[in-house]
Amino acid sequence: MVQWPVYTGTAEPHDGIDALPAPPPWRAFDGGGDSPLAPPAGPAEGASPDRTHRAETYRPTEQSVQLVNAALFLRRPLLVTGPPGSGKSSLAYAVARELRLGPVLRWNITSRSTLADGLYQYDPLSRLYAAGRAAAQDLPSGGELQDHLRLGPLGTSLLPYGRPRVLLIDEIDKSDLDLPNDLLNILEEGQYEIPELLRAARTTPEAHVLVDGGDERVPVTGGRVRCHAFPFVVLTSNGEREFPPAFLRRCVTLRLRQPDAGHLESIVRAHLGEPDAYARTLIARFLERGTSGELATDQLLNAIYLTGASGLAADSRDELAEQLMPYLSRLAGGGDGHGGGGGAQEPDAF
Repeated sequence: MVQWPVYTGTAEPHDGIDALPAPPPWRAFDGGGDSPLAPPAGPAEGASPDRTHRAETYRPTEQSVQLVNAALFLRRPLLVTGPPGSGKSSLAYAVARELRLGPVLRWNITSRSTLADGLYQYDPLSRLYAAGRAAAQDLPSGGELQDHLRLGPLGTSLLPYGRPRVLLIDEIDKSDLDLPNDLLNILEEGQYEIPELLRAARTTPEAHVLVDGGDERVPVTGGRVRCHAFPFVVLTSNGEREFPPAFLRRCVTLRLRQPDAGHLESIVRAHLGEPDAYARTLIARFLERGTSGELATDQLLNAIYLTGASGLAADSRDELAEQLMPYLSRLAGGGDGHGGGGGAQEPDAF
């Protein structure tokens, strides 16, 4: 019996991921055989207080929950598109926390990011230096390949873990034009090769390499990595560019827009407690202004937090709130500020 949903959006941690049904036959992976790696210990948000807060206070909507579960069941990446401050990256931390999937692996994309950056980093110069220093001091060789290679966030997420890791690929629309296409084969096949370890496999069939975000070492056999549980991949985009159809068809797509009044109140309540009369006035003003330009939910939270300080006169409070909620962009002729496009249109939370 298939259990739906696995992710509930209630922010209460549980082990429901163990009830996730087998993947579709075209998305089954067998890395690690009958002995997959144990998932790493630790909270989803690591040691960062702000990420802890974001994971605990995230308030998804019903359709967001549905699409997260669709991505989990289908073993497909979730492409989340929306304006800045709409909670795209917070979703990854909220899912990891509720489903107890361990620390989130985060890959922040820039215009210079390449597929190799996400898979692994190898430093041949440090290896050469270590080998030379060891020879000069008559010590055992310090040039072992595995000591100078570390898996990146994408590479770590595809290790054969028994439970899916959560991988956040943040702001994919800032990448070079080729990166989405470069990701296609990796995310479709759930595997990759490390050429440096492949060449050394005859003498060193198994290497123990460092993973992203920690000092843990994992075995890599023959220079090949293949996942066991496909990771829960969240790709975020501010909607600044279009993606190739081949990339889009391999993703579950969620488009976020401005929350309604009731949802905004629940977001404020989660972050700052029960909204008072003035906070509700700011919520109404925020919604009204949102018809003429693009605003972010965190602007509203900043305004409510600061205008709650004691000693502010009414006029100063109104002026400060206005200054804290400038338009991120103006809309031509009004509208909701998020444009058209296919896929599910869904409000979401900061």
